Amino acid sequence: MNGFRALLGEANCLTEAADIAPYATDWRGQQGAMPAAVVRPATVEQAAGVLRLAAEHGMHVVPNGGRTGLSGGALPIPGNAPILIVSLERMRRIRALDPVDMSIAVDAGITVQAVQEAAREAGRHFPLSFGAQGSAQIGGALSTNAGGINTLRYGNARDLVLGLEVVLPDGRVLDDMRRIRKDNTGYALRHLFLGAEGTLGLITGASLKLFPALRTRETAFLSVPSPHHALRLLSRMQDSGADLVAFELMDSHLVELTVGYVPGLRMPVPMTTPWCVIIEAGSPHPAAPVRELMESALAEALDAGEAIDVMLAESEEARTMIWRIRESAPEASRSTGPAVPTDTAVPVSAVPEFLDAVLALSEARWPGMRVGAMGHLGDGNIHISLHGPAGMPREEWLRQAGGFAEAVNELAVRTGGSFSAEHGIGLTKLKGMSTLKNPVAVSLMRAIKGAIDPTGLMNPGKVLPPG
Repeated sequence: MNGFRALLGEANCLTEAADIAPYATDWRGQQGAMPAAVVRPATVEQAAGVLRLAAEHGMHVVPNGGRTGLSGGALPIPGNAPILIVSLERMRRIRALDPVDMSIAVDAGITVQAVQEAAREAGRHFPLSFGAQGSAQIGGALSTNAGGINTLRYGNARDLVLGLEVVLPDGRVLDDMRRIRKDNTGYALRHLFLGAEGTLGLITGASLKLFPALRTRETAFLSVPSPHHALRLLSRMQDSGADLVAFELMDSHLVELTVGYVPGLRMPVPMTTPWCVIIEAGSPHPAAPVRELMESALAEALDAGEAIDVMLAESEEARTMIWRIRESAPEASRSTGPAVPTDTAVPVSAVPEFLDAVLALSEARWPGMRVGAMGHLGDGNIHISLHGPAGMPREEWLRQAGGFAEAVNELAVRTGGSFSAEHGIGLTKLKGMSTLKNPVAVSLMRAIKGAIDPTGLMNPGKVLPPG
């Protein structure tokens, strides 16, 4: 380890078990294999030096961000080589921000929320938004192609990237940080690393798109009879002239659970239906008639029976409360006991039939167990989970619920969708890559991995199935 100490300093080369353990654990509480060391570079030059040394010593490299991932992508796994975790927590600079260019260049270790705040101070908007944004780092969000609540309007993380800086497995640096919007000079190499979960290289910097700040926003919470009604409501809102930012679907049990779990929350409307929807629309112009358009469309939805009760937020406090329900739901759900989660996407028009099929399958194969559902109806990404009774050991629950995730994933793929929408593959979805991913696609992915990382040092055991 002397080479790493000379490069980074003693304080940034951790080898004691007590110092290392937090870096080998993720948000789910899963513990990975203990690495030989955790190193913390502060510059791209140091990161390149780290990977050169790791390659010389044949070490397996596991990139480490905010450790908020849900698929085990940042967990080290046992192997036949020493493991080196590379944490980018010291790389958190804003390198450049140009409000005219509508761009911001940042280190990969900066948090998503810090990028949002920097954009806001410059009168601009960085739209990537999800519950863990205060801890999640940009590098990790790009490595998993994170989604979130604003994908309907702005796209996934991949769609927000103008350029990348990546340290390759041999320590060379791919500097493609240009902020231009058009570049037809061959392969768009950045897309190889977006969603690759650190298996091809280490993202150390990114040039990101900014957008006009939303000067007016309107947010509504509605109770709806079913996902079929919610889909008709989505079409109505898209035709209303109110420019939608988000359209979220949640089952009412999860809403009630979250309101009871988070101090200070209250029900926006009476929960008299099995489902609810959160809608947000906005405009950069402060005088845009967003509220009038929303009120008109929502009144029509009530008359048509697409919604039963509606709360249109009257203040920023009310708007924040609505979004706290959505953002706190995963943690509230987790608090109730063990669950088998999924991260599926289907065509937006197929969401209601997909949910009907999942519920029917669950009643037939797992009678008496509770199915929870929430997600981004506006882009077709629905998270479905099977919940066990409180207090049951996780291992026992996983035995009883065996096959649930596989069955839901297969239904999603048969419906023209995906078994991994925004959480990545990591460790937990390798079986799906073996059984549900197009074999030609897997073959091409193996060829790319072999060309860029021929010795297999970068985040081994992730994304690509064994074989």
